[in-house]
Amino acid sequence: METKHAVEALSALAQESRLDIFRLLVRKGPQGLSPGELSEAMEIPPATMSFHLKELSRAGLLTSRREGRSIIYSADFDGMRTLIDFLLENCCSESGGKC
Repeated sequence: METKHAVEALSALAQESRLDIFRLLVRKGPQGLSPGELSEAMEIPPATMSFHLKELSRAGLLTSRREGRSIIYSADFDGMRTLIDFLLENCCSESGGKC
């Protein structure tokens, strides 16, 4: 992962509502939720939810799929792991690898 992409992902999560949305979708797993279900669960207006989902998707933290007439959003676990791996890449490298 490039630093620029890590900054985009961290910036997307550095907003309280988006962090809460992402954490809810992590708990839901691959099943995910529709924007309407997310709006209701988070008590966020649909237009605002749409904005937050777009930002999280752009940052590589969400995936979406079509189910009938609905779009279902899920946490992108590969994207999340890539970000975590980037953050831990050099963990304790200057202390002999002893964390």
